Amino acid sequence: MDRRTLLLASVAAATAAGLAAPARAKPPRRQAAKHEPPAPAAPEAVNEAMRGFASLDFGADGRASCLIVADARAGANAPASGPQADSQGSKGGKEQPGGPEPKTLWRASHAPDEPLFVGSAIKTFILAEFLRQHEAGKVSLNAQALIDDSVRSLSSPVFLNLTGRTPHVSVLEAMITHSDNTATDVALAAAGPANVRALIQKAGLTKTRIPDSTRALFGWLAGGDAGVDPGWQGLQAIAAGSTPPNSRSPMAGDGPSMRSTASDLVAWHRAAMTGRFFEKPETLQQYRRIMAMADALPQVVPPDILAWGKGGSIDWGDFHCFSLAGQVLTAGGPATFCFTINWRGPNADTPRIFAAYRDAVRKALTETCNARA
Repeated sequence: MDRRTLLLASVAAATAAGLAAPARAKPPRRQAAKHEPPAPAAPEAVNEAMRGFASLDFGADGRASCLIVADARAGANAPASGPQADSQGSKGGKEQPGGPEPKTLWRASHAPDEPLFVGSAIKTFILAEFLRQHEAGKVSLNAQALIDDSVRSLSSPVFLNLTGRTPHVSVLEAMITHSDNTATDVALAAAGPANVRALIQKAGLTKTRIPDSTRALFGWLAGGDAGVDPGWQGLQAIAAGSTPPNSRSPMAGDGPSMRSTASDLVAWHRAAMTGRFFEKPETLQQYRRIMAMADALPQVVPPDILAWGKGGSIDWGDFHCFSLAGQVLTAGGPATFCFTINWRGPNADTPRIFAAYRDAVRKALTETCNARA
């Protein structure tokens, strides 16, 4: 695998640090309280699996972050283990399609608040915002989207060599199932990058960033100016050439990025899967249907377990990333997860590291499902 393969494929946030409040003072409400309420310890088998993930060997520069939050079954009479998240996204106090706030039973984590590159894992926000606008009558799932070189992007296994029109629902499916970047740019343009960022802000995700398009992201990484679309010919030149001398790391600076934390992504998936950001039950059903199609899920989720999620990855120069965030539904209730690694090293190491990553995630999710059977 070399840098010509710009893999953004299917394959969550405030810091907990701070000075303690004086003994007589009431602690201020902080964003971290929403993401990381106190919770009982996870089962030891889950903790052991999480320690195994955190200790993966992928070099001195490697960074790993993971988080699993297990919630009670909907309607179960289980006490919340900490302060519940506020009702951001609720509409006038009306109960949302997914019901009440999830009640945490236990959590397990390693460095959940560290911002890392998560690649295509951010595409869940694009899907949700498009569906919100469809719900509001501003866009249509059945409207025909144009696919041609004016929107074509690298790493597009569905639309790379196709030209024509297709319904937006097919675009959304290609974006989630196969992480097609042309589909991503079409969906993001239709939903509007500013609207997607507003949704991220509405959800209280303070460490999550998205680009204006994958094309603009690739152009920035190759040394271009922020916000500039290099065009399809420019992208082809980037893919065909060697690493530009002014090439940037995906985690460098304040330019376009696909960056988040495990806390942010888990908070998002817990809320989104209850329908908090949607007005209608059918919108939540559509969101769940498409999120269940991600091709990374069967590689790590035990058989016969319902799962929703989105993965992401990149190989850019010597920088690499694998990430997967979502939710599994067990007999005991939902468990929401995120596993991300970033590292630097030769491309030749990527298959070995991916296999270790996949196996470690599978182990953690298997132990989670076993503990909740």
